[in-house]
Amino acid sequence: MNADVIIINISQLVTLANNSKPRYGKEMEESAIITDAGIAIKGGNIIEINDSKAIGNKYLTSELIDAEGKIATPGFVDCHTHPVFVHTREDEFAMRLQGKSYVEIAKAGGGILSTIQTTRNADEDLLFELAKKRILKMMQLGTTTLEAKSGYGLNTPSELKQLRVIKRLQEELPIDIVPTFLGAHEFPEEYRNNHSGYVELLCKEMIPAVAEQGIAEFCDIFTEAHTFNIEESRQILTCAGEHGLKLKMHCDEIEPIGGAELAAELKCISADHLGSASETGIKALKKAGVIPVLLPATLFSLQSKTYANARLMMDLGLPVAIATDFNPGSCNCDSMQFTMSLACLQMGLTPSSALCAATLNSAYALDRGNQIGSLEAGKKADIVLWDIPGINFIPYHLGSSYVERVLKCGKTIYKAT
Repeated sequence: MNADVIIINISQLVTLANNSKPRYGKEMEESAIITDAGIAIKGGNIIEINDSKAIGNKYLTSELIDAEGKIATPGFVDCHTHPVFVHTREDEFAMRLQGKSYVEIAKAGGGILSTIQTTRNADEDLLFELAKKRILKMMQLGTTTLEAKSGYGLNTPSELKQLRVIKRLQEELPIDIVPTFLGAHEFPEEYRNNHSGYVELLCKEMIPAVAEQGIAEFCDIFTEAHTFNIEESRQILTCAGEHGLKLKMHCDEIEPIGGAELAAELKCISADHLGSASETGIKALKKAGVIPVLLPATLFSLQSKTYANARLMMDLGLPVAIATDFNPGSCNCDSMQFTMSLACLQMGLTPSSALCAATLNSAYALDRGNQIGSLEAGKKADIVLWDIPGINFIPYHLGSSYVERVLKCGKTIYKAT
């Protein structure tokens, strides 16, 4: 039989296969590891996983990859990022070290608002080139799919501009990039004292324009005490759903204001952050089938004393996912490896459950669990080869990467020199 690519001599192949569903609670510990394995790939998809010798004997191929005893895992699925912006905000990092809170910095004109003007003024080529450099680094660290949000324009022309940049990134880079409209990221300066006017702009102009152009799959919102309240969030997300956009939420990051409960009510695909979500809210997510996406690097960067209650979520049987929340302000982290480390050290996940949260469950948080997130026949051949003794090493090691090769749809997109 013919294959486009075969990989042999994989010492441990972490499949995370789970019969077309995420892994819930304790299931996240079950990595489904095959030893001395091989993979056959055709048309960008896995066609067979078997014993290494059986794969080598069965298939003819023009590209044979000898893994030489390395570990194979699914590619990372980074399901929450903000990569399209101009300037970074390292000065705010220094301000936080001096004792200023995230909300204090935002109210003083920093935070998200400080990124708005440069994004509005930037042309698409500049935004594209800057975002491309950032995403290439993420690819080298094992990310094969990522979600990318707008949200640094906060007016119709600039939000559409960011989404066009995300579309171009998807077309020109060799990984999957999922576009999310986040016009409800903050109230822009011109609407600081007219919140109802901005909500009306979102519902009557921005969301219809995004839907008409077909350049976003999801609509997200930042639901928090200092941004969009529950009723405003319900109005905006309901409008987005009526225009055919799937729903996500930033919610209950700083205060438990009922964001998780609203995500459950509206049956969002995911509810993200949840650093302060109530037990009632967490149980509502479980009942509604909403994926909780936890962002430990954000809380780490903000010097939080508490983290999202991942253990409670797992004990209740939720399919926990994790993501970097890469952005210019609160979390300039592009590494899913480091995110796994923090999920283990600060949220109580194990290496196995953290890997599941960073791959299979995060794929379901993007409504792509039937295509990516695990290594099994019929799914995309999104594979990371690691020069490590076992998967426990991924979150155990801090500070550098042991990724040897990254494949997207069976094609090598990164190889360590």
